[in-house]
Amino acid sequence: MKAIVIEQYGNKDQLIEKEMKYPVPKENQVIVEMHATSINPIDWKLREGYLKEMLDFDFPIILGWDAAGVVTEVGAAVTNFSEGDRVFARPETTRFGTYAEYTAIDEHLLAHLPENISFEEAAAVPLAGLTARQCLVDFADIKAGDRVLIHAGSGGVGHYAIQIAKQKGAYVATTASGKNKEWVENLGVDRFINYKEEDFSEVISDFDIVLDTIGGDVQEKSFKVLREGGRLPSIVQPPDEKLAEEHEVKAGFEWLEPSGEKLSSLAKMMEEGELTSVIGHQFDFTEKGLKEAHDLSETHHAKGKIVIKIK
Repeated sequence: MKAIVIEQYGNKDQLIEKEMKYPVPKENQVIVEMHATSINPIDWKLREGYLKEMLDFDFPIILGWDAAGVVTEVGAAVTNFSEGDRVFARPETTRFGTYAEYTAIDEHLLAHLPENISFEEAAAVPLAGLTARQCLVDFADIKAGDRVLIHAGSGGVGHYAIQIAKQKGAYVATTASGKNKEWVENLGVDRFINYKEEDFSEVISDFDIVLDTIGGDVQEKSFKVLREGGRLPSIVQPPDEKLAEEHEVKAGFEWLEPSGEKLSSLAKMMEEGELTSVIGHQFDFTEKGLKEAHDLSETHHAKGKIVIKIK
């Protein structure tokens, strides 16, 4: 099968097309014929070698950890999926990722894909959508009426977080650049903050939740806008424990724990029109396409999600 792999760490030029062996499912896995995948920062961070201590894989490595496609084969112990099912998933982080024509995925990580959702839209959701959900629902225990600030609302995680927060009945503020104002507001944002013109820490206060997708100074200033007892999940770096103590807030670093069951709850939202993927960019499943997609992701200024159409 065709795959785009890396055979050593380095820049985007390490992405090369290669024929790889067709995957064989374990008894608890299915084989998915890939129709689409999407790009996330973990892809190029791993490619550069930044994650090699945490994820020490042998080469060649097939990157990519978002899957949408059709089941072509099921393992002996699989009970909830059959050949021909449309599915999507955030697979386990192994060296056999989703920049490939076929991939093996554990049954417990799969969700059925609603008929009214395209493979491209579905492929955008798993990693970023589950991350947003884990931060807001599992960590921050979001409730109706909560005041929530989402940093970088025009990004992959950010634009799903806005929709999840609104579906839960929260008041939502977000930071983004002026060029993204209109479409981000269309997702239901109550207070748009153009970070180039306003300092968020001076214009809002007394918030229940801040979702930190940026880190650094932004994370530090985020403590100021939280009320006592507020929550600050970060997807970038562990928050300062002393600052959390001083401000009397719950703060933590969230590393995604994928789940088919939780993805199914997002599938239901998608089916009912409560969660949509904003696909700002789509590339072909070629060496050139993947290199361009990585380039764009590394700018941190992509609109919504970057999708790769495989079939």
